[in-house]
Order: sequence, then structure tokens, then C-alpha cells
Amino acid sequence: MATDLKPIRSEADYEDALTEVERLWGAKSGTPEGDRLDVFATLIDAYEAKHHPMDPPDPIEAIRFRMEQQGLTRKDLEPMIGPRNRVADVLNRKRGLSIEMIRQLHQQLGISAEVLIRPSRFDKAA
Repeated sequence: MATDLKPIRSEADYEDALTEVERLWGAKSGTPEGDRLDVFATLIDAYEAKHHPMDPPDPIEAIRFRMEQQGLTRKDLEPMIGPRNRVADVLNRKRGLSIEMIRQLHQQLGISAEVLIRPSRFDKAA
């Protein structure tokens, strides 16, 4: 049974909306079902942003994650960050990312500039 289209105001409404999205998943864009899926996805996004916010990842963690995803080594980062010792300093949180490094990492690895520009959590113990 289709869920009524209405604002999501409670966790129960949220769960109902998720169930409806699951039911509609794969609907073709431009069809009534596809439009309904888009509206529910928008409502869910708005509810999650307000009630279940996620902090963007730490820039260094984002770089490490992308390295793991793509099977990259520290040497692969040299064209984007600089010489080996600079790559090590950045990954060990001893040096921040410059604007040029952020541009290169964004262009080459597709990491969001918004994530990269955030301050890194410097490890004082390291």
C-alpha cells in the first residue's frame, strides 16, 4: 500500500517514507512512480539533514579512504601534494593542505573540495 505524501515529522513517518522509497526503487524518471520516488527522496534528505546530521569526514581520512578505494600508494599522491616527505607530513597530520593541494586532490581523486578545505584533526600525540 502506498504511503500518503506528506511532510516527515516523526521517526514513524520517516520509516514509512523509507518503506515507500524501497517500494518505488527503480521507477523510471518522468513517470508518476518516478516523480513520487523523487519527492520522497527529497523529503527523506530534508528530515535526515535536520534529525540525523552527519559531519563531513576529516580531510586526511577522506584521502586515505580514496587511496584504499583506488589502490593508490603515497607515491601516487606526489603529483598532487608534492615530494615524498610532504606527502608523509600531510598524511601524518604534521602539515596542512594548501589551496593548490586541495585543487589537485579534488581534480585528480574527485574528493569534495568542501571536505578537503575543512581543518584536519591534528593528532598531538603523533
